[in-house]
Amino acid sequence: MSIENGVWIMRGMAWNDPYRIRSWQEIVSWIKEVGFLPLFGNDIAGFSAEEHTAPDYWWTGNREQDPWEWREIIAADREVAYGKFFDKKAGFISVEWLPYFANFRRYGYDFDARWEDGLASRREKKIMDFYVGEDENGDTCFKDDMILSTELKKLAGFGGGKKAEGERLRNYAGIVTQLQMETYLVIVDFKKRVNKRKEEYGMPVSIMLPPESVWGYETVTSAYSEDPRASWERIMNRVRELYPGASESSIMNLIGKEPHS
Repeated sequence: MSIENGVWIMRGMAWNDPYRIRSWQEIVSWIKEVGFLPLFGNDIAGFSAEEHTAPDYWWTGNREQDPWEWREIIAADREVAYGKFFDKKAGFISVEWLPYFANFRRYGYDFDARWEDGLASRREKKIMDFYVGEDENGDTCFKDDMILSTELKKLAGFGGGKKAEGERLRNYAGIVTQLQMETYLVIVDFKKRVNKRKEEYGMPVSIMLPPESVWGYETVTSAYSEDPRASWERIMNRVRELYPGASESSIMNLIGKEPHS
């Protein structure tokens, strides 16, 4: 996706191209095969869902053919993870590869440990408090409350509405994007808002959860025993294998830089 002369241009394949992706199920199969996939085109040619779908059907509202609609179906299906994982832009990660992303992006930290070590911001914690708590034994538990992101923004004290700790918190969109980049949150559904008359209105709004609430703590953290740099190298090597012509800088722009020692 790019802007040319002020117009959004979608890259894709001709309708009759035999290699064109024709359904959301085909995208899921491809994600499971390659491990992870950005939604939109980027500096690595061919490495996106956009470039393998019909460009004329984006944002048409056609659930059968519109890849923008497919992302909602895929998120709710939960066979793969969906969120802003690639250079703060949307994409998918298979459950097989999610632990390596979690280990690399989190540097082996669960969120509560990150907070205790002073590595998480207060704004991040305001959001994560709605998803991570303690059970009756004092052990960490992951909640599965399905909160619309618009409602979460208000509840956490961002922007308008109730003040949090004496001031309104800012940059909600940036904070939730960062939490997705760090794999502490994934998008699991989209729902429309409901007015006082119980009528749906507007565009569908995302619903987020910790991946631990979806696929289990043991699965998500199963690569914690590995050095985060080794997980990063696995991911980098996978892209190199799939796209040998891609430059190192373009891969790192998408995946992220090597974690510090």
